[in-house]
Amino acid sequence: MSFISVFDVLGPNMIGPSSSHTAGAAVIAYLAHKMIAPPLKKVDFTLYGSFSKTYHGHGTDRALLGGIMGFSTDDTRIRNSFSIATERGLSYSFTPCETETDVHPNTVDIRMENAAGQVMTIRGESLGGGKCRIARINGVEVDFTGEYSTVIVVQQDKPGVVAHITKVLSDKGVNIAFMRLFRESKGNTAYTIVESDGHFPEGIEEPLKNNPNVHDVMIIEP
Repeated sequence: MSFISVFDVLGPNMIGPSSSHTAGAAVIAYLAHKMIAPPLKKVDFTLYGSFSKTYHGHGTDRALLGGIMGFSTDDTRIRNSFSIATERGLSYSFTPCETETDVHPNTVDIRMENAAGQVMTIRGESLGGGKCRIARINGVEVDFTGEYSTVIVVQQDKPGVVAHITKVLSDKGVNIAFMRLFRESKGNTAYTIVESDGHFPEGIEEPLKNNPNVHDVMIIEP
C-alpha cells in the first residue's frame, strides 16, 4: 500500500494543496515544454517571491518538474516527478532568488536545454486558480496565458512578416482571437503571438516558416 501525504491531495483539476503553487506552476512548465523540441537534457528553475520560500513544502518543485516533462495538472505522476526525471536522464535544479523583488509574487524563470543543444528561457507567473501568464521568452517581454490555441512565430522585425502570417492564417481558415507583436527593439528578434478560438490546422508550421524572416514557429494547444 502506498501512502499519500497532505501535499498530494487530488483536487478536481490538480495534484497538490495550492492552485497557485502547484497547478499554476505545472501549467507554466507545461507551456514551456511545448516551446522547445524534445528531448530535454537539462532544466534550471529560478524561483521568486513566495515560490522561493515555499517551493519545496508546497510541492511547487514537483509540479514544475512534472509540467516540464509534459504532465498535466491532474496527472498523478507529478507526485513522482523527481524519480521520473532521473529515470529519463533529465538534469534539473531549483534556485530560490530573494534579491530580485520587483516581480509577481509567484514567478519562475525556466532555462531549458535539449539534446540538440538548443537553449530557451521563459518567465512565467502563477495567477491563482491554476491560471498563469507567460511574461518573457528569451528575455523578450511577452504576454499570453495558454488558455487559447496559440501560435508563436519567432521572426526578424522586418516589413511584411506580419502580413505574411495573417495571410497564411486566413488562407487556412483560422479565426484570430488575439494577435500581438513583441520585440527586443526595431529590426531585431520579435515574437508574433496569435491566439485562436479553435485548433490550428495540422501542418500550418510549414507555410508560416515559408518566409526568409521567420526563424521558428511554435504551436501550443490547450
